[in-house]
Amino acid sequence: MNQAKRRTVIAGNWKMNMTPSQTTALINEMKTTLPAEPACDVVLCVPFVDIAAAKAAAEGSVIKVGAENVHFEEKGAYTGEISAQMLTECGVEYVIVGHSERRQYFGETDDTVNLRLLAGVKAGLTVILCVGELLGEREKGITAEIVSLQTKVALRNIDADMLKKVIIAYEPVWAIGTGLTATSDQAEEVCSIIRGVLAEKYGDDAAQGVTIQYGGSMNAGNAAELLSKENVDGGLIGGASLKAADFAKIVEASNQ
Repeated sequence: MNQAKRRTVIAGNWKMNMTPSQTTALINEMKTTLPAEPACDVVLCVPFVDIAAAKAAAEGSVIKVGAENVHFEEKGAYTGEISAQMLTECGVEYVIVGHSERRQYFGETDDTVNLRLLAGVKAGLTVILCVGELLGEREKGITAEIVSLQTKVALRNIDADMLKKVIIAYEPVWAIGTGLTATSDQAEEVCSIIRGVLAEKYGDDAAQGVTIQYGGSMNAGNAAELLSKENVDGGLIGGASLKAADFAKIVEASNQ
């Protein structure tokens, strides 16, 4: 990470975990374990039903609240979906789009991810855009092509000013929930590729200002090594964000 050029962001992705009462209890515990003045932004992206509880529990703390997905239309016949305007009125500041589980289980495509990103940015949300390759794609040696394409399509119609509201999370799909983790060198290589795509599209100055997280099983044990890399500006944390002590250690690693 290069904190002189861009902000480090540690964001938890709770996925389909925690009820509202459990949310309150966990955030109250986190407030006792997190650093009082972390060297990063601390975000918890929680299920929609937990947003109100998370906002209430996090009030007055370093924790900011995000959502796990957003629809691309303002309103309409989209049963079960949540609009950007709904999120902003709930006090949400961040939202994740393009997570591999959304792509795998719910038919998200590069095109719909682009539309969701646009909707979030236009509503004033900071959008965490997830990109990453499958194991088979890495084994074929096409990681750079896959990640570059996902990034380019997702950023279609996003100008340099809008880019300031975008965080990119490199999440190798083969390292999510599997116990496998990209080495720090592998993470750095792909995050550097992503920054190169940004530089080509927006110029080097703009690219250097974008936070690029690693999102493949970052945990308390490997966070410091991953964050030591120039182009790894934080983490999108899954399981470890459900454990107050582990999440605090990851946040503390940004103080190195």
